[in-house]
Amino acid sequence: MSATTIIDSAPLGALIRYTDGSPKPPARFTKKLAAWERSNGVGRLVKKEPPRVYPTWTAPASFTLHEGNFSSDGVILVTIMRSHSADSRLIFEVAEEPKPGQVRVLLDFGGNTELLHLAESVAAAELWIAREGYRNARLEIVGAEDGDRAGGADLAA
Repeated sequence: MSATTIIDSAPLGALIRYTDGSPKPPARFTKKLAAWERSNGVGRLVKKEPPRVYPTWTAPASFTLHEGNFSSDGVILVTIMRSHSADSRLIFEVAEEPKPGQVRVLLDFGGNTELLHLAESVAAAELWIAREGYRNARLEIVGAEDGDRAGGADLAA
C-alpha cells in the first residue's frame, strides 16, 4: 500500500511495516546493511499531518512512526522517530492494528493529535500518565464507537 493509504486509513497505534522491496544484504556488508535498514523497518504510527501550505511551496501530508528507544538504567536517552511523506516511494503495510479495549494516550497540539502511549487498560494508561507527567493528555479507548474519552478531558499527573 502507499503512504497515502496509511494516512487515510491506518489508525493511530498501528504497527506499520515499510520496505523498498530490496533483499536484505548479508551482515558482513555493514554499510549496505545500514542503508537497507534506513529503507526497511517497522514502527508504531504516532502522528498524521495534513498538507501544509507555505508562501512558496506546499508540504505534502505525512505521518510519523515511532521506531524505538535507546535507554540506560531505565531512562530513555534517544527516541527514534521517522516521518514519511505522502509521496514516499516506499511500500507500506499495516502489520498490526491496536486491539479493541486498548487505550490510546493522546496529546493534542497545533491542530494535530499525537499518540504518546498505547496501554492495555484505562488503569495502565492513567498510571503511565501519572509516571510520565503529561498534564494535558487524554485517553481514547480503541474500538469505542464515538471516540469517548475515558477518565476526563484533562488528567493531572
